[in-house]
Amino acid sequence: MPTYAIGDLQGCHAEFVALLERLSFDPGRDTLWIAGDLVNRGPGSLACLREVAALGDAARVVLGNHDLHLLAVARGGQGLKRKDTLAPILEAPDATALLDWLQGCPLWVDDGRGTADRTLMTHAGLLPHWGLDQARTLADEVAACLRGERAGEFLTQLYGNTPARWRDDLTGVDRLRAIVNVFTRMRFIAADGTLDFDAKEGLDSAPPGYAPWFRYARDDDPRILFGHWAALEGQAPQAAVRVEALDTGCVWGGSLTALDLADGTRVSVPCTTRR
Repeated sequence: MPTYAIGDLQGCHAEFVALLERLSFDPGRDTLWIAGDLVNRGPGSLACLREVAALGDAARVVLGNHDLHLLAVARGGQGLKRKDTLAPILEAPDATALLDWLQGCPLWVDDGRGTADRTLMTHAGLLPHWGLDQARTLADEVAACLRGERAGEFLTQLYGNTPARWRDDLTGVDRLRAIVNVFTRMRFIAADGTLDFDAKEGLDSAPPGYAPWFRYARDDDPRILFGHWAALEGQAPQAAVRVEALDTGCVWGGSLTALDLADGTRVSVPCTTRR
């Protein structure tokens, strides 16, 4: 019963299907973890949503920033951006069902093991200042909001770079936005946990005083799976924690990669439909 973890699909449906074929993936036997950003930029966002949703309990999915953008457009009154490829989803006859399913996805999944042995996945990573119990609780706060009566209100206020640093006394939308930004947008941070939202390229693009979040030590030692950062090309060098970078930039002409959680082997298929 293998469990595989896959990075950002971003509408690369043909490659997703090819990768599942390479894995001989059987939804009645195997499990798939997907690190968010199912949609946008690539040509097959609608097909990706349908394919993953149809896997049912065989797929465990976390929300990425592009997935939340889709929800903000569909249900928060935000406008489409010039490079978005989301219109086919919004116009699909099954749009409501697909959006309901997506909105029910969490920001965090884990294997349920103890702290020392836990494998967890979020879209962008894990703030080193958060303990595992705290981080899981914060992720659950956002999930509860997205499933609640005030989800639309939150989606109208989702966008923003403030507050850039987490504080335990944050409340309301500022608190929820800060949690979402850590789990879905984080790359470089300062020693006090302040996020930088501008640098999006490789490790040499770090602003002065900032470093990749995975180069800061933690008090615990979980195995952290993350996507989001295509410029890393699936590598997280000089990490101070146990991490697996899953985004190998398929939508940008790279590849789509699956990690076998049991033995650490990787299987990739090349991009065939570069945007």
